[in-house]
Amino acid sequence: MSIIKDFTIEGEYITLGQFLKEESIISSGGQAKFYLQDNPVTLNGELEDRRGKKLHVGDHLQVNGQEYEFR
Repeated sequence: MSIIKDFTIEGEYITLGQFLKEESIISSGGQAKFYLQDNPVTLNGELEDRRGKKLHVGDHLQVNGQEYEFR
C-alpha cells in the first residue's frame, strides 16, 4: 500500500495533463497523450485516459504507482 500524497489545486480545477507535468511525470504537456496511452491512470477507481479531464478537490488519482488526493 502506498502513501497518499496530497496535491493542492490552485483555482477550481487542474487538468490531468497539467497535473502530470506539475508532478514531473512528463516533461511537456504534449507528452500527456502518449503517456496516457501507454500507462494506466485511475481516477476515483475508474481508468482515465483524457489529458483534458478536470481534476477537482476530493478526487483520488493513482498514477505511476503513487496515489494522490486533491485538496
